[in-house]
Amino acid sequence: MSPVATFFSGLVILAVFIWYLITDLPRRKRVLGSILTVLAMAMALQAVYPPDEKINLGLDLQGGTSFLLRLEKIEGKEVDPKVLEQAVGVIRKRIDSFGVSEPIITPEGKDRILVQIPGLDTGKIEEARQQLQKVAKLEMRMVHDQNDQLIPQIEAGAAATPPGWTVFSEKIERGGKIHENKLLLRTEPDIKGHHIQSGYPFYDNHWGVGIQFTSEGGALFGKLTAANVGKRFAILLDDEIQSAPVINDAIYGGRASITGRFSEKEARTLASVLENPLAVPVKIAEERSVSSSLGADAIRSGIWAGLSGLALVFFFVVVYYRYVGFTAIFCLLINFILLVGIMAMFNVVLTLPGIAGLILTIGLAVDANILIFERLREELASGKSLKSAVEGAFSKAFSVIFDANATTLIMAGILFWYATGPVRGFAVVLTIGVITSVFSAMVVSRNLLEWSLRAGLEKVKLGQLIPDGVNINFLGRRRLWIFLSTLLLIAGVIAFAIRGEKNFGIDFKGGDLLVLEATGRQVSVDEVREVVKGIELGEIPIQKETEKTGDKEFITIRSPIDTADTILTELREKLPDATFTEHRRDTVGKLVGGELAESSLWALGLGMLGILIYVSARFEVSFAIGALVSLLHDIVLTVGIFALTGRELSLTLIGAILTIAGFSINDTIVVFDRIREGLQGGRKGSLEELMNASINETLSRTLLTSGLTFLCVLMLYIFGGAVLNDFAFTILVGIIVGTYSSIFIASTTVLWWAKRTGRDLAAEIRGGRGEVVSEG
Repeated sequence: MSPVATFFSGLVILAVFIWYLITDLPRRKRVLGSILTVLAMAMALQAVYPPDEKINLGLDLQGGTSFLLRLEKIEGKEVDPKVLEQAVGVIRKRIDSFGVSEPIITPEGKDRILVQIPGLDTGKIEEARQQLQKVAKLEMRMVHDQNDQLIPQIEAGAAATPPGWTVFSEKIERGGKIHENKLLLRTEPDIKGHHIQSGYPFYDNHWGVGIQFTSEGGALFGKLTAANVGKRFAILLDDEIQSAPVINDAIYGGRASITGRFSEKEARTLASVLENPLAVPVKIAEERSVSSSLGADAIRSGIWAGLSGLALVFFFVVVYYRYVGFTAIFCLLINFILLVGIMAMFNVVLTLPGIAGLILTIGLAVDANILIFERLREELASGKSLKSAVEGAFSKAFSVIFDANATTLIMAGILFWYATGPVRGFAVVLTIGVITSVFSAMVVSRNLLEWSLRAGLEKVKLGQLIPDGVNINFLGRRRLWIFLSTLLLIAGVIAFAIRGEKNFGIDFKGGDLLVLEATGRQVSVDEVREVVKGIELGEIPIQKETEKTGDKEFITIRSPIDTADTILTELREKLPDATFTEHRRDTVGKLVGGELAESSLWALGLGMLGILIYVSARFEVSFAIGALVSLLHDIVLTVGIFALTGRELSLTLIGAILTIAGFSINDTIVVFDRIREGLQGGRKGSLEELMNASINETLSRTLLTSGLTFLCVLMLYIFGGAVLNDFAFTILVGIIVGTYSSIFIASTTVLWWAKRTGRDLAAEIRGGRGEVVSEG
């Protein structure tokens, strides 16, 4: 579908959706809901067909193109480590201009950078080559006042080039032909590249590039233009004149523009390299195609394990909820199709952290349906007819579904805005998943049940996990839960501190790079992985690389520091007929650099601030404090358990830990919503009694959602293979910890904070001023 068709299709869907929201006529709402579902499904299916061309997979799932870049020496001097670090940052920003591609970018040795980009076609590979090698040394130089008189004399040999001035060539296209002019420019630049803060493309009858100067650069440019009104100055990029306009007036404000013979692609490329100039020239030393880093067997086992987990979830939902369980499964399938369709539409690259986002969104979709069905049981138990119970269930479930997903969306939005790399990829998948899960639960599920009622459905049977009347005194033992959590947190922090650098894998601290060629016979990645597994180095990236000519294949292994010799010895011993020869050996830097780690932590912090503000506005400050304490508790405890079990953190596990954060906040908000409902309804009893009752009322939903998500991930842990073991283990621990904290920690914190501050929560929730209450 063309962009224009996609745009107008989206407008039609939006119009139908708005009509659906504002209409109150039941029949019209059913018809509009059905039309809306069909249109959204059609658009999603079109976006993913054929799947081989539309679904973008990351390096860990499908491989891509590998570039080995070499930084050129200047005046024979060795490349400074700071220059290498700057180049890595610049390359990362340039590759980001391709979209959410989640490349591997790591320093190798003292003067090289390894860049791997997933799924590039021929055109994109050529564009990547240009972007990677472009130095973008931007300069501005004044043109000599007597340029037109001196140039002919200099070319004829009748005059010498004046001291401090240099002749440059300017190429101008006229009538389809390139004409060359000579310009006499200052030898020393008047404005240099470091005076430029950013570049951006624009279109005003023709493409150009806007420039935003730094404060120092803006002041210099203002003085330069004010002192040379009516004169020409040249803009050079990598010593080539881009344009030489006349200064019509003094230009202040720190902005300028470059116009001329740019196509849209050239303008965007120029803007990118201007914003991220390289300090030294870069050349591509090697270019190869690479296989997936997870391995074919790991991917196959992961897919089958995931499908098996989903099948078990579907089976349980049908057995437990009977007919309405079938509607839930239908909604989950629609949710998945919409999710994948939108991802394909926006060219999202799916990686293992992205799959973590998928798992979380499936959990959110299951949770939304369980919330509705548990409310439906309560409505039926109160004596209402099925039609009234369905109406009441969706009405009461909307508030909690909205709040739970809004907090998740806040976190995802800030992660996308502020973070980079795999964290941003996770945020994209999660954002799309939140939208599709809410749509499938509140529109598709409701529509299916209402059509069923219209067709004559009069009675439904629902399973019941927790019998009516159960009232466990969770908060009565709150000191015990706090004590146990504190012990676990302290043990985890101590274990993390004692292990030190052992907590981190090569993604965080770098390691050895070993490139081998099997001259005896072809060797698969899975064979190598099986041998390396016996050395007990944890899960390490192993890829097959193929030269552009296709003549040679190499096995590339990234492993912890000082392990290359052990790996090579083991491979030669276990696979003697392969006859391994060492093609290259070097050290590689960390994938999670300071900038990525810092941006991710800032994004997580800002996400928590966003949740604090939202929960304070929708609930009350005590609830916001409870939500954040619970969230921090879950993240720290999960990482602590990871340290206690002797595992290493990797780039992939960032997605798993963020999944825990999303699951934790979603689970907590469900409990808080029931407490708020009780406070707004003026229930009798103390605050502690009301909170206990709310936790018991949502206990069935909490255990069902956590249990089904746990079941799905457990299949991944058992049958997903060694590659996915740590990934699945992290999420399993997070589910347990998140469920525990939503029951025992979050509400306990709210109760403690309310008593400490002496505010009346009921009055606060109802919008009153509140009254001081006793500490007892």
